Amino acid sequence: MDPVGTTDPSVPPGPLTHLNLRDSSEVRLQSDGPSLLGSWTRSTPEHAAILREGVRTCLQQRSEQTLWILHAKVAQKSYGNEKRFFCPPPCVYLAGPGWRVKPVQDQAHQSVETGPTVCGYMGLDGASGSAPETQKMNFEEQPDSREFGCAKTLYISDADKRKHFRLVLRLVLRGGRELGTFHSRLIKVISKPSQKKQSLKNTDLCISSGSKVSLFNRLRSQTVSTRYLSVEDGAFVASARQWAAFTLHLADEHCSQGDFPPQEGYIRYGSLVQLVCTVTGLTLPPMIIRKVAKQCALLDVDEPISQLHKCAFQFPGDTPGGGGTYLCLATEKVVRFQASLCPKEANRALLNDSSCWTIIGTESVEFSFSTSLACTREPVTPVPLISTLELSGGGDVATLELHGENFHAGLKVWFGDVEAETMYRSPRSLVCVVPDVAAFGSDWRWLRTPITVPVSLLRADALFYPSAFSFTYTPEYSARPLPPDTHQPAPDADALLESIHHEFARTNFHLFCPS
Repeated sequence: MDPVGTTDPSVPPGPLTHLNLRDSSEVRLQSDGPSLLGSWTRSTPEHAAILREGVRTCLQQRSEQTLWILHAKVAQKSYGNEKRFFCPPPCVYLAGPGWRVKPVQDQAHQSVETGPTVCGYMGLDGASGSAPETQKMNFEEQPDSREFGCAKTLYISDADKRKHFRLVLRLVLRGGRELGTFHSRLIKVISKPSQKKQSLKNTDLCISSGSKVSLFNRLRSQTVSTRYLSVEDGAFVASARQWAAFTLHLADEHCSQGDFPPQEGYIRYGSLVQLVCTVTGLTLPPMIIRKVAKQCALLDVDEPISQLHKCAFQFPGDTPGGGGTYLCLATEKVVRFQASLCPKEANRALLNDSSCWTIIGTESVEFSFSTSLACTREPVTPVPLISTLELSGGGDVATLELHGENFHAGLKVWFGDVEAETMYRSPRSLVCVVPDVAAFGSDWRWLRTPITVPVSLLRADALFYPSAFSFTYTPEYSARPLPPDTHQPAPDADALLESIHHEFARTNFHLFCPS
């Protein structure tokens, strides 16, 4: 039984395994209604049967709605009348068939309207009683069927004295009904990029291996000329409209491309790194990251990289004496630029504007829900987010604790289409009893293969929240009982079968035989 959890949407969490029976008499239950703190709850049998059919349909039809908010980890403060718009700009993606399916309560009001079914309003969470300025976001369909929206004119002024803030996204359906209010991760406020040599004693602004970053290029410091490294149609491009998040790995020159041995630590200039698109998995060749100062690549600097630093990416394997080739943009294309060594300083390479990139860490938060079962006009938020699972107990009773955020007393845990007795502990903790494996089939005692079921949450009004987590029931060695009139095998036959079993096990097969 190995609980595995992760917060990185690009790496699915591993399953949990358990095969034990539960004695329901040992569990104190409260039927239906919201869960009281410290008490177990479950639906009545009649209500559970109706819900089970609905949850099964939800899982089969995959009618969920998924929303991603992508943004930078830091934001530079604006002073006086200037407006330093967040770069890269916060963006929102909507995915899943549920965005094109009308909820139950709206199906009676079908119309012939076409176009976007939702619009958004994004701003900063309020620091005072005054409502912060918001920007309207209109969503456009992308070639990959996702809807995309971007807030390009958000900024934080020097009148706001906070050191951290969150972005707030309010989604409104066509017709004016509010779908919900969604929050980003925390964003750190900085006055300007640090020009001092970075130290690992203060790692707030350092960039670690395996973290996500965005790269952008701004010619002659003009905002209108900003282009972002992105991926379109299976190729790297310099886009003026959309940016992509890349996982920045410390690479090993002795490993093949795409093979990343676990290397931890903060990335320094002069390191060999590799950029991997978090959505498509497309990778650039390993490159050496260099610090940039006055349009020159500094070849002898090895200090840690910091947020909003200017940097360049040099392709290894250049001939001695040359300035090297660097990652560069040419309008919308990504190309290589041949640099030359500085005549006066041999430890510097002369670059052009298009091969100087600004690096910044990024964050993302994902929300998934399905309104296909719910008969309510209440907002879907707060959306519960599961971060890790923790399995406890054994024998007759095993419990699973869900750690995360936005939990409340109206939630119940489901294993596939089976409801689990649930206890609400806090906004960050739910505990449930692992359902009997017999609920998933009558022949569970003689299973030969594991059963894996998704773990999800259901609100009291039947709003469904899927998750990326699963739970696996692992079969144990057990023999199907023989009918009463069946002749029992002789002891010699038992010994023969046992020897065959051992031979099969030795060759990685498994033969189940009577004991």
